[in-house]
Amino acid sequence: MIRLALILMNILLFSLPPTAMAETGKRKITILYAGTALLVPGEKPSQNISIIIEDGRISAIRDGFITAETLKSPDSRVSFIDRRHSFIMPGFIDLHVHVSSGPKSDRSLTLKKPDSYLVFKAYQNAHKTLMAGFTTIRDLGSRGTLIFGLRDAIKDNLIAGPKIIVAGSAITPTGGHGDVHGYREEILHIMDDGNTCDGADDCRRAVRAMVKRGADVIKVTATGGVLSETGTGTGQQFTQIELDTIAETAHWLGRKVTAHAHEKAGIEAALRAGFDSIEHAMWADKDTMKLFKKTGAWLIPTAYPMTYVGDTPEKMKKGPFKNLPPVMMKKLLRIAGQPQKMTRLAHEMGVKIALGTDSGVSPHGDNAQEFIEYVGIGMTPMEALMAGTVNAAEAGGLLNVGRLVPGMAADIVAMAGNPLENITAVLELNLIMRDGITFKSSQE
Repeated sequence: MIRLALILMNILLFSLPPTAMAETGKRKITILYAGTALLVPGEKPSQNISIIIEDGRISAIRDGFITAETLKSPDSRVSFIDRRHSFIMPGFIDLHVHVSSGPKSDRSLTLKKPDSYLVFKAYQNAHKTLMAGFTTIRDLGSRGTLIFGLRDAIKDNLIAGPKIIVAGSAITPTGGHGDVHGYREEILHIMDDGNTCDGADDCRRAVRAMVKRGADVIKVTATGGVLSETGTGTGQQFTQIELDTIAETAHWLGRKVTAHAHEKAGIEAALRAGFDSIEHAMWADKDTMKLFKKTGAWLIPTAYPMTYVGDTPEKMKKGPFKNLPPVMMKKLLRIAGQPQKMTRLAHEMGVKIALGTDSGVSPHGDNAQEFIEYVGIGMTPMEALMAGTVNAAEAGGLLNVGRLVPGMAADIVAMAGNPLENITAVLELNLIMRDGITFKSSQE
């Protein structure tokens, strides 16, 4: 017990940088000098400005590089961050991650380890994501309650990580993609997470139960998926009335609702039900894209994982998932380069796109590779950056992130290169700030 207390004390003392420590006495103000600043992605960058940060928010933006005296605030302690030779923009947003799992995770880890161990794994993954510049993420599937504790510990600045929008466990039909597969009956019973439902009334109950648990958003497996050990395919798994009821209940309770959906029929059923966004949308076609536009739903493409896994059958059989059970591999081999083809079609047809990576399938910390995928399918660098900032904020219903304007959270990243000229600049950051706390600051 004493040893555990010491470990926890060390985490609390050293996981946050010194700038996160509360100070007494004078009011603390940070002035960030920005040479080039994309304050609102989609608008023209600003040149040579000072961003004034107080209490975790942007309080003002001034032309030129101001001095402490300019503020006329003698009761304040003013510090400076000089990024006059860097490109400044809002912290990145990823709307689809799974921080409690990873591409090399042992499927039976939840049976072998207590939640107190698993939360450290989740923290490690969340921290990697923060250090890639993602200051806000949406976790769309973590079993049990550990993700809620991680979210709250980060929010209270007990540990360093991105802000997390939490779904909890995905709502799924019995035997569906979000259910537990591949174990003996007794173990399946123990691992039941209360997230399965069958029929409209039962699905209304499941949504309410997940909101009661603390869900910020409702995630639904509208179709089958690849990484579930079942031979039920990737087609529609919920009925239309079940999806209608889930969306209605989520919205009644003030939650957005998003659907994991691969096949055309399941995607379109979720869109007709009024889902706010669709994850993956692998086999969406032109008619599906028209329905996206009609309903105003957002597409979260998750393109990078298939590049990581292998975008051809030959690469997959030699890649990180080469040892998947046959039932999973069969489904995986069907996908190949489909995410890129689908995302290109969506972009060409003007569907609203927001960034999501499905990290957990691909490594945590590689999230910014998704920007590069978007440029690869035909987006301009500006459009790609918008997908991971202003678009993601709108799609997720996030009111105080995605832009750098007075009143917004001081979630800021800086890089030496200009991503509008070369999108790979997003991979090398020299400043990462979340809510005014500096988590990384290196030489320009």
